[in-house]
Amino acid sequence: MHHPKRIAKGVVSGVRDYGNRMGIPTVNGGVFFDKGYMANPLVYCGTMGIIPKDMSEKEVKSGDLVLVVGGRTGRDGIHGATFSSVELDNESDVSAVQIGNPIVEKKVLDTMLKARDLKLYRAVTDCGAGGLSSAVGELGEKTGVVVELEKVPLKYKGLDPWEIWISEAQERMVFAVPPKNKNKILNLFKKENVEATFIGKFTNDKKLILKYGKEIVADMEMSFLHDGVPKPTRTAVWKEKVSKKQSPVTVSEKQLAADIKNVLSDINVCSRDWIIRQYDHEVQGQTVVKPLQGSSITNSGPQDAAVIWPYTVVKGTKKGVVLSNGLNPEYGKTDTYKMTASAVEEAMRNAVCVGADPEKISLLDNFCWGNPNKPEILGSLVRAAQAAYDLSLGYGVPFISGKDSLYNEYTIDGKTYSIPPAFLVSSMSVMEDVTKTVTMDLKQAGNSIYLLGVTKNELGCSVYAKIKNIKNGIVPEVDVKVSKDLMKKVHKAINAGIVEACHDCSDGGFVTAIAEMAFAGDKGADIDIDLIKTNEKMSAAEILFSESNTRFIIEVNPENEKEIEKLFKGSIISKIGKVFDNKNLILSSKKQKMSIKENIKNLQKAWQKTLQW
Repeated sequence: MHHPKRIAKGVVSGVRDYGNRMGIPTVNGGVFFDKGYMANPLVYCGTMGIIPKDMSEKEVKSGDLVLVVGGRTGRDGIHGATFSSVELDNESDVSAVQIGNPIVEKKVLDTMLKARDLKLYRAVTDCGAGGLSSAVGELGEKTGVVVELEKVPLKYKGLDPWEIWISEAQERMVFAVPPKNKNKILNLFKKENVEATFIGKFTNDKKLILKYGKEIVADMEMSFLHDGVPKPTRTAVWKEKVSKKQSPVTVSEKQLAADIKNVLSDINVCSRDWIIRQYDHEVQGQTVVKPLQGSSITNSGPQDAAVIWPYTVVKGTKKGVVLSNGLNPEYGKTDTYKMTASAVEEAMRNAVCVGADPEKISLLDNFCWGNPNKPEILGSLVRAAQAAYDLSLGYGVPFISGKDSLYNEYTIDGKTYSIPPAFLVSSMSVMEDVTKTVTMDLKQAGNSIYLLGVTKNELGCSVYAKIKNIKNGIVPEVDVKVSKDLMKKVHKAINAGIVEACHDCSDGGFVTAIAEMAFAGDKGADIDIDLIKTNEKMSAAEILFSESNTRFIIEVNPENEKEIEKLFKGSIISKIGKVFDNKNLILSSKKQKMSIKENIKNLQKAWQKTLQW
C-alpha cells in the first residue's frame, strides 16, 4: 500500500492535469477519508455538458461505416472494467490502468463538435469500459456489424485480436458515418491532426462479425451479445441494527469551545483549498458560483454547489446549470438505507442552497461496494438501491445515469477486508436566472439569521461522535414530505430575492455551518441556542453537533422578515440570531447557563490547518 497522502496527491494531480489541459472547469467535489479505504481507495470523476436538443437522439442505419477516432490502441486498459470490480491483492495486474493524453482528447472533442454541426455522422459513443467491444457492440445492436480488426491503429505491434477488441485505451471515439460523408469527415479530422480510421460497416443481419486479415475471429448474434448472459439469482440478507440513543452528552463551556475547533479541523470537515486551488474553475469564464466562496480570497468557505452560466453557448440566456454532490459513507456503517437517503437529500439540498428549483433536478448514482456474492453485503446493497428508488419517487426526480463498482475487497496476510459501502449522488439542475444565485457567506451586519428545519437528537455516525468516541446514537433520517416542502419554499424565497445567504447543515452539524458562513463573510454572528427548535430536550453539544437532515441556515434583511416568516408558515422556522461586524461567533444559552465566544479567524485557522499537504 502507498501512504494515503501519496494516493491523495496522485489523484488530485490526475484530475488537475487532465481537466486543466482540456480547458474544462473543475467546479465541485469532495474528499472523504476512512481507514477502510487504505488498500482500496475510490475515485469518482464526472462531467456534464450541453447538447442541442435536435441532436440528442442517435440512430445507426445499415450501411453506415464504423469510424474510430483519436488515440491509438494499446495493451494499457485491458480488463480495465473488470479490474475495477475484482478483489485486489499483490498479484493484481496494474496494466489495466489506462494511460491518458488530454491533448489528444481535446483535439478529438473540438473536431467532433465541428463534425456534429456539419451533420457528418449519425451516432457516436466513446470507448469506455470494454473498449471497442462495447462501443461498437452498442452502436450495432439493432443492425449488426462487421469489423476488420487489423485496420485499428495500434500504439505498437504485437497485439492479438482479442486485445485490440477489449483494450480500454483512452481518447478514442467510435462514429457511425453515412458512406456519402466518408471523405468529408476524414478530411475534417486530418485538418485538425486527429487520427481517424474506418474499420468496418454496420450491416442488416444483426450479427457481430470480427475479422483479422482473412480470418474470422468472432461470429455471434447481437441478441446473444446483449441478452444472452443469464441473470443470476443471489441471496441477500439484512439484519437490522436498532439505533439506540447515545447517553446524554454534556460537556463544559471550555470543552465545547475546543470541540468546535476539533470538528472544524476534522479530516472530513476541514478545508480542501489546497486541492481546489490547483484546479482551474474559471476557464471558459462561465462559473458564476465557485467551489470556495467568500468576501475575499483569504476569507472563503465551502460552497454548497456550483453554478455555470453557459452564455457563450446559449446566446442571451440567463439560465444556469447547478451541480452538487452528496456523500457520507460513515452512515453506511450502521444503515445503508439511511446513508443513501441522506446522500440524495444532501445533494438536492446543496443545489437548492444556491437557487436551484427542486422540481427541476436530475440525479446520478454511484455505488462502490464489497462482494455481492456475500448475502450480508448484497443485503446492504439492496437496502441502498431501495432508498434511491424511494427517494426518487418521493421527490419526483429521475436518476438519469450512474455506475457501480463491486467486489471492492482486498486481502492482507490471508484476511479479506471489504470497503465501507459508498453511495455518491450527483445532482444537476437548471435555474431560470443566474442573477438570483445565493452564496453561503454572511453578507451584512444587522441582518437576521434563521434556522429552517428541526434539530433532532441524531448524533449517530456523526463527526462529533467519531472524535468523542460516542457509542450508539441515532443516524439521521429523511422525511421526504417535509424535505420536499421545505426545499420548495427555500427556492421560492431565493427566487424572490429575500435571502442574502444560505447554507445547509451537514457534516459537523449546525455549528460547523454557521462558523463557515461567518469566516467566509468575515462577519460575526450572535446565536441563541435556546431558540433552535428541537424534537426533544437536548444538551448544547447535541444541538450544535447533530447532523439532522433538512436544515438550512439563511440570512435575511430585517425588512424582509415578515415576508420570510409568511412564506415559511407551516414549516419549522426559528429566528436564532443576528450578523455582527465584531468578528466573533457567540453561542449562548440561558437555559443551559453557558456562553461561548470565539474569534472567527481562530475558527478559520482550525478549519484550514489539517489538510495543507
